[in-house]
Amino acid sequence: MDRLFELPLADCNLPLDSSHQELATEAMESGKAIFLPQLVFQFHDDEKKFLTPAWSNGAAKNISYDSATGRIQGMDGQSADKVALANMLQRYADFTTALLHNLFPRYKPALIRGRTSYRPVEIKGRVAKVTKDDTRLHPDQFPARPVQGKRIIRVFCNVNPHGKGRDWRIGEPFAGFAQKFFPRLKAPFPLSLDVQYLLRVTRKRRTLYDHYMLQLHDQSKMDDHYQKTAPQTAFSFPAQCTWLCFTDEVLHAVDAGQYLLEQTYLLPVGAMRDPEKSPLRVLERMANRPLL
Repeated sequence: MDRLFELPLADCNLPLDSSHQELATEAMESGKAIFLPQLVFQFHDDEKKFLTPAWSNGAAKNISYDSATGRIQGMDGQSADKVALANMLQRYADFTTALLHNLFPRYKPALIRGRTSYRPVEIKGRVAKVTKDDTRLHPDQFPARPVQGKRIIRVFCNVNPHGKGRDWRIGEPFAGFAQKFFPRLKAPFPLSLDVQYLLRVTRKRRTLYDHYMLQLHDQSKMDDHYQKTAPQTAFSFPAQCTWLCFTDEVLHAVDAGQYLLEQTYLLPVGAMRDPEKSPLRVLERMANRPLL
């Protein structure tokens, strides 16, 4: 599959030589997912009790953890259980940081760690609003947390204890996708981006980039014809493996899977080896104007 770049790395702390780091960077910035079939995050024995969907409170689709505040959300359980799961998610966050520093040393000074999530609930059959339905092809964008032009990196680990894969579909390259949808995008109403921030609809002020990326996210999910006819390739990430990509660029959908760990990072475009490949620069060329 030409949208995957496979690396035989079994230890996130085992140093890669510079040639592999350059190959990984080129693949990442060219819109490929980095697939690490031998790398998995290990649960401690006393953490294996969390391998059940019963820990989800049912109100949120994922259990989320913020390493900056130590806060865990979306979880049912006693205080001691919440502390134990938070500690495990902190270990996963540290695991992914070591991995990114190893793969992409040029990104190291600029990486911004975001939230960690644990997804113990089967995604297949879950009912969701269309724009929140992750079984439909889409690029990532956060409605309430504008990235203001930064890249979104997500590191995934399938920790399914029953050998079940995480079934993905990966769509066409971003530039071709954006070219199809860009003519449909509407400029924001005057002052609307400021008003959204003042009313706390968003935690930061949306830039024009955030505004257009959110429309791309929503319109791609709502377009039934595109969902049925868009170029896409299915791949099941097996149990006990890790993968990562720029999810603002790699169109993806999840058809099935249970028990997933995920860590989000933001990366300023200027930290890339080739910023011209970023969605920001692609959309600026289409708009013929700066979007920040």
